[in-house]
Amino acid sequence: MTLTDAGPTGALRIAPSILAADFGALANSVREIDSETDWLHVDVMDGHFVPNVSIGPPVVESLRRYSSRFFDCHLMMTDPGRYLEAFKKAGADGCTVHVEVGGTASLINDARSLGLRVGIAANPDTSFERVAPFLGDIDLLLLMTVFPGFGGQSFMGDVMTKVTEARREIDANQLDVDIEVDGGIDVVTAPVAVGAGANVLVAGSAIFGRPAPLEAAHALRESARSAQR
Repeated sequence: MTLTDAGPTGALRIAPSILAADFGALANSVREIDSETDWLHVDVMDGHFVPNVSIGPPVVESLRRYSSRFFDCHLMMTDPGRYLEAFKKAGADGCTVHVEVGGTASLINDARSLGLRVGIAANPDTSFERVAPFLGDIDLLLLMTVFPGFGGQSFMGDVMTKVTEARREIDANQLDVDIEVDGGIDVVTAPVAVGAGANVLVAGSAIFGRPAPLEAAHALRESARSAQR
């Protein structure tokens, strides 16, 4: 399966998280917000690294038939290396693994060898120093603005210091790395995150939890753009 184009590094992207969608009508939910979707964010939870279980490769494979968007798969798993190939075969375009699980260099190499776009993620209490050594080897840095495991949590503004630090380092070294934030992103917090240096915004409840998801996604994009003007 060929890699979907992620688009130019650094561009503002809205990445709706299907974790907050209606799983009974997932294909329809995804199609409804397609025109305001840059990437589709797929949260994968194993019930061990985080205290919740979500979806696996079969759902990704099924959903792939209904969307041509870039599939941004966030693997909240203790042993993501076992599943990278399965997600690639199912239709994932990029896979992000958590630096906290260890073996980061090996996981980056494994994902790259499969032709995946490669990301690493850090929890809110993980220091920037943990991810800094890998910035030259990845395509995406995901800085969690909530502790992973459940949707609908409140945005942790303290993480913006880390976002700014990451943006400074990436720009100073002219690295082609996107900065993604995930957790509590809405029309109020999106400009804060973009102002700090993020360019990929993951939003679940703020889109799929609204009565009119497409309008909500558009409003989120406009609020984020306000921080770029």
